[in-house]
Amino acid sequence: MSRAPALWQRVPAPVVDLVLVSVAAVDVWLNMWDHTRLGLALAALGCAALAFRRRFPLGVFLLTLPIALMQDVAVAVLVALFTVAERSRNRRLLAGCVALSALAGSIPWTLTEYDRTMTLVIFVYNLATAAAPVLFGQLLQAQRDLARRLVEIEEAREHEQVLHAQAVLARERAQLAREMHDVVSHQVSLIAVRAGALQVATQDADAKEAARTIRSLSVNTLDELRTMVTLLRASGGRATELTPQPTLADLHKLVESSGTQAELSGELPPAVGTPAQRALYRTVQEALTNVRKHAPGATARVELWQDGDDVGVTVTNTPPTRPSLSLPGSQQGLVGLRERADILHGSLEAGPTAEGGYRVRLRIPLSTD
Repeated sequence: MSRAPALWQRVPAPVVDLVLVSVAAVDVWLNMWDHTRLGLALAALGCAALAFRRRFPLGVFLLTLPIALMQDVAVAVLVALFTVAERSRNRRLLAGCVALSALAGSIPWTLTEYDRTMTLVIFVYNLATAAAPVLFGQLLQAQRDLARRLVEIEEAREHEQVLHAQAVLARERAQLAREMHDVVSHQVSLIAVRAGALQVATQDADAKEAARTIRSLSVNTLDELRTMVTLLRASGGRATELTPQPTLADLHKLVESSGTQAELSGELPPAVGTPAQRALYRTVQEALTNVRKHAPGATARVELWQDGDDVGVTVTNTPPTRPSLSLPGSQQGLVGLRERADILHGSLEAGPTAEGGYRVRLRIPLSTD
C-alpha cells in the first residue's frame, strides 16, 4: 500500500531552490564581514550556484566554500553539504568535504589574535557544524533506500503467495490425477475386460451387441481419463484459468521482465511436450524470483540444454553485490518444483556454487508425454 508524500515533498523543486537561494543571500548580507567587490562577487556566485545543486552537488559545494571565509556559519555551505551527502555514497568524499568546510571556516580565525588552543576549538566547532547536514543527508538517503526495499519486499511477498497457491493447487491436482489413474482407470479397465469376455462368450445377439457397446464406451472413457490425468499433472494455474499456460516460447519475455539482469541461452528440440515445457518455465520463474529476493544485484544465466534423451534447464546466479533483507517465505517453492519434476519422472537439483552464487538444475525425460 503506497503512502502519500509529505507536504514538503509535494513542493516543486524549483520553488525549493528559489527559497534556499533567497535564504542564503539574506544570510550572507546580514552576516558577512567582507564587503569588497571580490567578496560580494564570490558570495553572489556561491548563493546563485545553489540553484544547480541537484545536478552538480560537488561543484556547487566548492563554489560555496569562499562564503565560509567571510562569516561564521554559512547557510549556503550547509545546504551544499546536505545535497552532497544526500546524493553520494562515498564516505571518504563526505569526510573530506566536512574537513574542507571546517578548515575554510577556521582560516579567518588564524589571522586574529586568538592563540592556537582557541583556534583548535573553533575548528572543532566548525567540524561539528559541518557534520550535522552530512549526517542528516545520509539519514534521508537511508530512509529512501529502506522505502524502496520495503516496496520490493511487498512485491516479493505477493508474488510468493501467488506461487505458493499455484504449488498447492498443482499438488492437489497431482494427487487427484494419481487417484484417477490408480482407482478409476483400473475399474474402467476391468469393465472393458469383462465386457470383452462377455462379448466373446455369449451367443445371444442382443447381449453380444450390448457387451460390444459397453466395451467400446469403456475404452473411450479410458482414453478421456488418460487425457484428463495428463492435463491435471501439467496444470498449476488457477482452477478457473482458461488462458493458455506458459511454454518455452514465453521464456524470453519472462527473463526480460524478471527484474534481474539475466541472459537466456540454448535451445530445445520441438519434440518437448507441453507438460515438460510448463515445468521448465516454472523452474526458471521460481529461480529468478529467488535471485531477485535473496541475491540483490546478482546476475543470472538461464541455459536450456539437451543430454541424450533428457532435456533440462540450469539457472545460475552470481553472489549478491549488496546485503539482502530477511524475507518471509513459505519454503515451498523448490518443494513444489521437485514434486512437479517427480510427476514428469525427472529430477531437480538446487544448491550453492563454489563461487558463492546459487544453481537450480532441472532434468526431464524428453518422452515425458
